[in-house]
Amino acid sequence: MAAILIMSLNWDKIQEFLTYEIISSGKNGGFHLNTWMLILAVLAILVTTLILRGIRKVVTRKMDIPDKLKFESAFKFFNYIVYIIVIISVLHSSGVNLTGLLTASAALFVGLGFALQDLFKDIIAGVTILTDRSVLVNDVIEINNKVGRVFEVKLRSTRIITRDDKILIIPNHLFMSEIVYNYTQNHPKTREQVNVGVAYGSDTRLIEKLLIECVSNQKGVLQSPEPFVMFNEFGDSSLNFAVYFFVKDAFTEPRIKSAIRFDIDKAFRANNVSIPFPQRDIHIINKSSINEESNNRKND
Repeated sequence: MAAILIMSLNWDKIQEFLTYEIISSGKNGGFHLNTWMLILAVLAILVTTLILRGIRKVVTRKMDIPDKLKFESAFKFFNYIVYIIVIISVLHSSGVNLTGLLTASAALFVGLGFALQDLFKDIIAGVTILTDRSVLVNDVIEINNKVGRVFEVKLRSTRIITRDDKILIIPNHLFMSEIVYNYTQNHPKTREQVNVGVAYGSDTRLIEKLLIECVSNQKGVLQSPEPFVMFNEFGDSSLNFAVYFFVKDAFTEPRIKSAIRFDIDKAFRANNVSIPFPQRDIHIINKSSINEESNNRKND
């Protein structure tokens, strides 16, 4: 009997703990939240987290690293939606009247909307980015004359690492209002060019041959598609050429261009090809001689 009485007392305490009102707002439909509802919500979130992690591991286990990073960027948005649905479902099934809560906090939501409109702009832009996949992890992008590789896409901001190894945090709404160049969205290779001018009288076919050799022997330049040279124009002081080539990693493109310029300079020196600089002829006119010439004309 004593044991039954103790168990009965313990059960009463457990029931009292589980039905303890944490938040209570009015009666007859007002919002209320007790300990049991909170425990259910926490358990639901934990179970949902485990399920989502399992789904992510199963889907990405055979993916390459770039595809895996791209999938995880879009999967984050899916996680937020699932969590919201789970929490609302748990609270509703526990008898929580969410209508009362939303009605009571309507004025607060309006105030927060005005105060946090920039934040909402970023979040909406973040959802758009994640759904239309315009910017993905590992993409090389250029925005506001800054080039970097995307390593994290969140709802509010996107983080990129620049060529100077600096972290740039970009508010997502800028992707909706600014022009963004995505170097690697459609395919990993990009076409680059190096411009050079040579003196008039140079052998143009020799220039073409030297430029192709300098580019073809450079590490990081793709052999297919093949590099090619364009004779762009007859400039004021030089014959202007451009050598075009393709690279797989646009992020390291400045280093490749620099190495090519070193090789071009070395090849031009070895073949006596000169790179001219602008020249101007200056004629100095003596004012006294002008006056003298004018007087002579009058006398004549």
